Amino acid sequence: MNVAPQHPIASVQSGLRLDRLPISSFHRRIFWLIGAGMFFDGYDLYVGASVLGSTVASGFSTLAQNAQFVSMTFVGMTIGAFIAGFLGDAYGRRFTYQTNLLIFGVASLAAAFAPNMDWLIAARFLMGLGLGAEIVVGYSTLSEFVPPAKRGKWLSFMAMVVVSGLPVTTLLGAVVIPNLGWRPMFAIAGVGALVVWQMRKSMPESPRWLESKGRVEEAEELVSSIERESGVAERPILPAPAPARQAAAGDLFGAKLFPRMVVGSVVLIVINTLIFGFVTWLPTFFVQQGLTLVRSFNYTVAISLAAPIGCAMGAFLADRLGRKPTIIGASVAAILFGALYPYALDPVFLIPTGFVLLLAIYVLVALLYGVYTPELFPTEVRLRANGICNMLGRGATIVSPFIVVALFKGYGVSGVTTFMIGLLVIQIAVVALWGIEPARRGLEEVA
Repeated sequence: MNVAPQHPIASVQSGLRLDRLPISSFHRRIFWLIGAGMFFDGYDLYVGASVLGSTVASGFSTLAQNAQFVSMTFVGMTIGAFIAGFLGDAYGRRFTYQTNLLIFGVASLAAAFAPNMDWLIAARFLMGLGLGAEIVVGYSTLSEFVPPAKRGKWLSFMAMVVVSGLPVTTLLGAVVIPNLGWRPMFAIAGVGALVVWQMRKSMPESPRWLESKGRVEEAEELVSSIERESGVAERPILPAPAPARQAAAGDLFGAKLFPRMVVGSVVLIVINTLIFGFVTWLPTFFVQQGLTLVRSFNYTVAISLAAPIGCAMGAFLADRLGRKPTIIGASVAAILFGALYPYALDPVFLIPTGFVLLLAIYVLVALLYGVYTPELFPTEVRLRANGICNMLGRGATIVSPFIVVALFKGYGVSGVTTFMIGLLVIQIAVVALWGIEPARRGLEEVA
């Protein structure tokens, strides 16, 4: 039987105890409970590309309304990411991810029954709130359960789950929309999200968060049950932790955490701009360069296969090579192949060049969305900090399409890739100068 000592901090030491555990059925269950919600986040993030073509073709929407739809998606995600950070630190990870999933699920069902485009745009804004919140809470929560030796690998695989929403949405759209219209695409997201919401009622709160709030008895009971499920029956004898002041919101702008805020914000601005300012524009670039729609689609599919492979590479490298070397190395590769891409006009060179370019970008997706940013901050402010960084990253997607269009009209694809290369150079400098290396280190040690 576990007997809690009298000292309220030494009674749990949840971080040290969770970090020493072997991977077990508990970790796999947590991964898939979080991953199921994150999958629908990725699904719905990309569903607009399929749906909007159908709405405008049927006369349900205009091009101007489609632009509002896209804009409201990112406005909602920007606000959702910011709010989720504060809710997650104040009321807990479990409360926040259940709330945002419920908002997303209900709003998706409302979109499926939209009587007009204004209704659909309003529902999309609400979906955006849930989408922005999910990506903040999901990655941060998983990081607080997985041991340091495997944390990079597991969080990178979570990014792969999110990215898989792209091919699933594309394939479903090709089958569903021509036969049943666009509404079932939202119904699938809504029903799926609500099913996951019901399943995630059994998901536990983060023991690290419970302990940070002084709820030591709950944290002790939960950590003990996780230890038993992981095959560790004996309570460990751990050294008493050194007294430490808990981090507060004001510390995010102090000498220690503010450089990390800059790093987190810069890398998320860069990766969001790469995805929504380049990757999602590939079909448009191909058509504007004179390819037929069919050939554009085929080229895009061939190049996009790099996305899950890149995430898998990120999972392999994150713990073995480390976060900083992987981020810097993938950024350099993206710069090199980004510089070559505008000159690879023949399909024999275009497809492999684009493939390797996207491979490097999706290694960054795996590291920057899921692994690196949540690791930079203490438990007490992890979601707030991550929420602010994601808010700035998502906010970049509101303005980046206008920059991309202007550059493409004036300078072609080379203008767009030059812009991306400039951002990657800034990212390399910021990570090299101010970035920290969390690989194989406990979150408390990093903090």
